[in-house]
Amino acid sequence: MQIFKTSVARKVAMALSAFFLIIFLVIHLAVNFMSVLSPSTFNMLSHFMGTNPLIQFAMQPVLLAGVVFHFVMGFVLELQNKRARGNEPYYSYNGAANSSWMSRNMPITGIVILLFLGLHLYDFWVGEMNYKYIEGLPEDPNRYYPELVEKFHDFWRVALYVLAFVFLCLHLLHGFQSAFQSMGWKDDKRKKFISCLGNWYSYVICGGFIFVALFHFVKHLTA
Repeated sequence: MQIFKTSVARKVAMALSAFFLIIFLVIHLAVNFMSVLSPSTFNMLSHFMGTNPLIQFAMQPVLLAGVVFHFVMGFVLELQNKRARGNEPYYSYNGAANSSWMSRNMPITGIVILLFLGLHLYDFWVGEMNYKYIEGLPEDPNRYYPELVEKFHDFWRVALYVLAFVFLCLHLLHGFQSAFQSMGWKDDKRKKFISCLGNWYSYVICGGFIFVALFHFVKHLTA
């Protein structure tokens, strides 16, 4: 569309998709953490989301579209930045001095996260579609907890899961603050607060997902 032809518009669109995914991660972690605190509550929430038509046929496609849009726009902006630096002499651009490791390697952390999402969709979304629409099995409101914890019995799957969320943490440590900056909300007065909030968000969200995986893995080993 015409609006996305300007650099500012692309950055704003990128920021809005980032905020959308930031909110989604909070909800996703809250549901997953219920598998540690209360399996029955986890089953209830998962059953509601898995059978609610609004979530299944409206919110879920919007979420998938948001993920795709965020990654596509991220790579478009990265290419744009590389072209902008193309005519700049090498000696005048010192990436390590001008930016953090996280900001310079957002495409790398993004690719790792994208690969993990492929595995994650295969594990849960594809399995869910197979259960409902291919095998046509009757809905069991108590099946969600066993399906979740079974994924965390395998050491290598848990290791990949932990690694993916380490990369997500690195991605968020820059991306959270960058989203506010793109919207013009990270001025001098709010800079310190937003930086602190972004750090806490990144560590708590990613640490929470990692804790859930390790909790079920250790519980299985000691059972």
